[in-house]
Amino acid sequence: MIATYPLPIYVQRFFIERLLIQMQASPNTIASYRDTFRLLLKYATAETRLPPTELHVAHIDADIIGRFLTFCEEERGNSARSRNTRLAAIRSFFKYVAGCEPQLLHHCQKVLAMPSKRHEKRVVDFLTRDEMEALLKAPDQSTWFGRRDRVLLLTMLQTGLRVSEVIGLRVGDVELGTGAHLRCMGKGRKERATPLRADSRDALKAWLAQCRTEPSDPLFATIRGRSLSRDAVERIVRKHAATAASTSSTFRLKRVTPHVLRHTAAMQLLQSGVDRTIIALWLGHESIETTQVYIHADIELKERAMALTKPVDQTGGRYRPGDELLAFLEAL
Repeated sequence: MIATYPLPIYVQRFFIERLLIQMQASPNTIASYRDTFRLLLKYATAETRLPPTELHVAHIDADIIGRFLTFCEEERGNSARSRNTRLAAIRSFFKYVAGCEPQLLHHCQKVLAMPSKRHEKRVVDFLTRDEMEALLKAPDQSTWFGRRDRVLLLTMLQTGLRVSEVIGLRVGDVELGTGAHLRCMGKGRKERATPLRADSRDALKAWLAQCRTEPSDPLFATIRGRSLSRDAVERIVRKHAATAASTSSTFRLKRVTPHVLRHTAAMQLLQSGVDRTIIALWLGHESIETTQVYIHADIELKERAMALTKPVDQTGGRYRPGDELLAFLEAL
């Protein structure tokens, strides 16, 4: 079996035929799968003493994948969520191989049967209104970078766009007239339009007025006119969050990332009474169930629900079993 099914052939077919041609996967998906297989092949090479071009499908079995996932967690410091993302990419590959080569079905089923790791689902972090104001005051408005950063942060806080969506925005995607909105390409290649509030519209209008741009130019660019990278946006958020933390005591307790700004936009909508269905459409969620996490995070919503309940007048007591067997079980 090992000599019959060279791994490089199936890896190349998986990326070209399945992901690029058949599924037309997004660049982010391609990059995520690519990184997983680069790590996996390097790990398999270290284990088998064979270069990647000499590996066969049978070399990559459930045992070596299990050790690889443990390596990602313990040596690389990946979280359980990142581990599960790696496993999802590997499963997708072996599902493709199983369809191509029925003789490898049993081998592939062992990999496909590997379970995802359970992980803690923490309450989402978000900024309060005072913290939002502190963050927006952090950029220095006397500099070009400061003005760009403030408009970028304001846009992310109001629209809730993902980082990939923000850095993909072009000047032509902005409509500042009647019914001002942004058009973006979200997950699953789904295009959506997000309305702009008056303050966001005015800030974008002022920003574009000082930039000589064409419709195809990036909306938020570097000093050389190139699109910002994901890392650049993360650095911008981290930099101004550190400045805001010096003026806000509650800010110091939070780890602010670009995704926290997305959560903040969702929480602002929820606390304003917007229905979950609308929030899911606003954020570009695949399912309304994804929006459920914001309800769990909204303590004010829970407090309002508790205020509608009435206290019980009856004094609470402890149940006393009247049978020796029940008393024995109760005491365990």
